Amino acid sequence: MRQDLRHIQRWIAPNSRVLDLGCGNGEFLEFLRDQRQVRGTGLEIDDANITEAISRGLNIVEQNMDAGLGNFSNQSFDTVVMAHALQAVHYPDRVLDEMLRIGRECIVTFPNFGHWRCRLHLGMRGRMPVSRFMPHSWYDTPNIHFCTVNDFETLCRDKGIRILGRDVVGNTERQPLLAGTWPNLFATTAIYHITR
Repeated sequence: MRQDLRHIQRWIAPNSRVLDLGCGNGEFLEFLRDQRQVRGTGLEIDDANITEAISRGLNIVEQNMDAGLGNFSNQSFDTVVMAHALQAVHYPDRVLDEMLRIGRECIVTFPNFGHWRCRLHLGMRGRMPVSRFMPHSWYDTPNIHFCTVNDFETLCRDKGIRILGRDVVGNTERQPLLAGTWPNLFATTAIYHITR
């Protein structure tokens, strides 16, 4: 399981209702169902991921987040999760609004494009970085909005979104001391627990 997903599970109460936006192959929802007795629903658009998630016995809705989430009623979930998808949607601000309408609390994770390696690569080479962490070239990347920790916190402040918790992931399994102290510069992945 990805590091960000291991971190966010502690913010999800056992026996709660969870909506996982961009759930991929359903690995995380399956974990929540089996380990925390969560009643989960996944949202996904990739056919192969949908097939695999359904084979895990999960409830999956085929839907594009950018088209809106009007088919879900207000406060119909305890927690709405969007892990590593914020940067890939066309209207991240609108998706956040919808998440906060649907769920009492939300968890968002995204790659921090303010990380020092991104800055150094762009500054020294004059090209968008390609790495194990960001394996796509600029022309084939699913990322269309490059967000930093500071950008996200500014958006939350502007929209009246309360940050209940923030966690960060560095490049290793160890506790990221520098990333915890200066997240915009040293965190590779930012993890936020938010509400209205």
